[in-house]
Amino acid sequence: MCGIVAYVGHRQASDIIIKGLKRLEYRGYDSAGIALLNGGLNVYKKKGKVSELEAFIQGQNLNSPIGMGHTRWATHGEPNDENAHPHYSATKKLAIIHNGIIENYSALKQDLLRKGHRFESETDTEVFIHFIEDIKDNERCSLDEAVRLALTKVIGAYAIVVMSLEDPELLIAARKGSPLVVGVGRNEFFMASDATPIIEYTNEVVYLNDQEIAIVNHGKLTIKNTANLPLTPYVQTVDLELEAIEKGGFEHFMLKEIFEQTKSIRDCMRGRLDSNSGRLTLGGLREYINKLVNADRILIVACGTSWHAGLVAEYFFEEFCRIPVEVEYASEFRYRNPIIREGDVVIAISQSGETADTLAAIELAKSRGAIIFGVCNVVGSSIPRATHAGAYTHAGPEIGVASTKAFTAQLTVLNMIALIVAQKKGTITEQKFHEVLVEMENIPAKVEKALKLNAQIQIIANEFKNATNFIYLGRGYNFPVALEGALKLKEISYIHAEGYPAAEMKHGPIALIDEEMPVVFIATKDASYEKVVSNIQEVKARKGRVISIVTEGDVLIPKMSEFVIEVPATLDPLMPLISVVPLQLLSYHIAVMRGCNVDQPRNLAKSVTVE
Repeated sequence: MCGIVAYVGHRQASDIIIKGLKRLEYRGYDSAGIALLNGGLNVYKKKGKVSELEAFIQGQNLNSPIGMGHTRWATHGEPNDENAHPHYSATKKLAIIHNGIIENYSALKQDLLRKGHRFESETDTEVFIHFIEDIKDNERCSLDEAVRLALTKVIGAYAIVVMSLEDPELLIAARKGSPLVVGVGRNEFFMASDATPIIEYTNEVVYLNDQEIAIVNHGKLTIKNTANLPLTPYVQTVDLELEAIEKGGFEHFMLKEIFEQTKSIRDCMRGRLDSNSGRLTLGGLREYINKLVNADRILIVACGTSWHAGLVAEYFFEEFCRIPVEVEYASEFRYRNPIIREGDVVIAISQSGETADTLAAIELAKSRGAIIFGVCNVVGSSIPRATHAGAYTHAGPEIGVASTKAFTAQLTVLNMIALIVAQKKGTITEQKFHEVLVEMENIPAKVEKALKLNAQIQIIANEFKNATNFIYLGRGYNFPVALEGALKLKEISYIHAEGYPAAEMKHGPIALIDEEMPVVFIATKDASYEKVVSNIQEVKARKGRVISIVTEGDVLIPKMSEFVIEVPATLDPLMPLISVVPLQLLSYHIAVMRGCNVDQPRNLAKSVTVE
C-alpha cells in the first residue's frame, strides 16, 4: 500500500502534507513526493524516505494553500525518482497520487502511445492520469466528469487524488478497494489514507465507500458515485488522540506497541467482560449471534499475523464450542473455488480492515450466501462495512509494520466470541465459563509481568544477533505462537526463521539442527508438556542451542535449556496472550542490534491493499 495526504484551505499546505507523510510512512517508504500550486503545478519527488524529500525541497518556494503528497510502496516500477508520485499528465496541467493497481494499464498505455503520448515512468499511475486528461480533452468535459468516466473504464484497485493547474481550489478524490478519508475542517479539507495525518486538525471525517468520488471546490464538498448519482456526505467523529500516534518516549513504535499490550488487551475487554457478574457481551454480534451458535462449520480467513490469530482461535472454538473450524489464507481461499455451504459462517480477521485478499474472500463468501463476521481494529475501514456483523479490537493505532498489540487484541476478541457462543450452545459449564472470564481479566497484569523480562531478553538477543537461522517450536495453543514468533523475527531482523509444531521436527526440520542453530521452544506447562520435554531432549542430543519459554516455577526444562524465559501461569487457551510477548521482544532487540529499521522493515507495508 501507499500513503496519501492532500489539503486545501487557509494553511500552508506543504507543512501539513510533509507532517502527514511522516505519519503515513508505515504504509510505504520507497519514495515520496509532493505537488503544490504555486506559480504553476509543481511536483517535487525523491527516492527514499520522507526525510529525503524534505531535504530535497529545502529552499524551494513552497507557499501554497493547496497540495497533495504521497509515500510509496512500489508495485509497478522499481523505487526511483521517476516512478515516485505524484505523476503529471501529458500537458503537465494535471497531477495524480495513487494507492492501488490498475490491472488494465498496459492496454490503456498502448492506446495512449498510439495517440502520441510519452511516459516518463514505468508506473500504471502515470498511465491513469494521461488517460484522464485524454478523456477530458476528447469529451470536452469537466475534470471531475473526466475522472468519473475514467474510473468506469479502469480495472483494479485505487485511491486517488487529482489536482489541476487550471482549478486552484479543486481536489478530486476517489476510491475502490483502497482506503481514503476526507477530513472536514473550518473552511478547509483534508484527504488521507487514514485519519492519522488529519487528527491534529479535525476529528470530523467522511469515509469514502468503493466507487465514490469526493470533489472539493471553492470550499464545498460534494460526493457522487461512478454512476454519477449524487450522495449525501456522512460525517463521522473519529475517536483518536494525537498522543496515540506519537512514540511517547519509546525509541520505536514497535517497542511502544509491545508495551501497550497491557492497556490494549484491557481496552479490548472494557465494557464487554465482567467476571463478577458473569457478563460477557459483544454488541456488534447481537443480531447475528445465533448464526454462529447454529453454524455447522466456521471458516476463518486472514493473512499474516491475523492468520496466526485465526489458528489460535481454531483451537479455542473447537475446544469450547465444538464447532469444526477451518483457517484459510485469504489469498488462497479466493482462488481455489472453496466449498461454502448453508450453515457455514466466515470470520474475517484484519488489523487494518483493508487487506485486499481478505476483502475479496469476504465478497466471494457473501456471494455464496455465507454470514460474515469481521474482527478489525480500524474503525470505519472497509471490512467492517463489508461484513454482516463483528467486533472491533480497540487496540488503538498500530504504526509499526510488524503487528504486535493487534495480534493479542485479536486473540482477546476471538476468545470472547467463542465463549459467548459456547455459553449459548451449552458446550461449556458455567463453572468453566466463569473460570475463563476471571483469568481473562487477569491477563493484562500477567502481560505486564512478562514485559518486565525485557532486560533479560536483551541479553539473549545479544547472544543470537548474528544468527542466520532460527527454529521456533510449540504444541497445541502454542504452535501458532511459534509461527508468529518466527514471522516477527523474519519481518524485522531479516534472519531466516521457521515455526513448526514441535512433533513435526522429526519429520524434516531436525536435519537442520547443529551447534549453530538456535531453537526456541514455547514450552509452558500444558497438556503437551511431557511431549515438549522429549522434543527438547532431541534437540539437545544434536547440540542445538535451546531457548525455552516456560511457566514460572518450572524446574525440569530450565536444566535442559541454555536460556530460559519464565512467564506467568495461565489457562492453556489464554497462554498465547502471554507467551508471544517474549518472542516479540526478542525479535525487536535482535533487529535493533543488527541495525535494522524495525518500524519500517524493507519491502513491507503495514497493510497489503493490492494483490
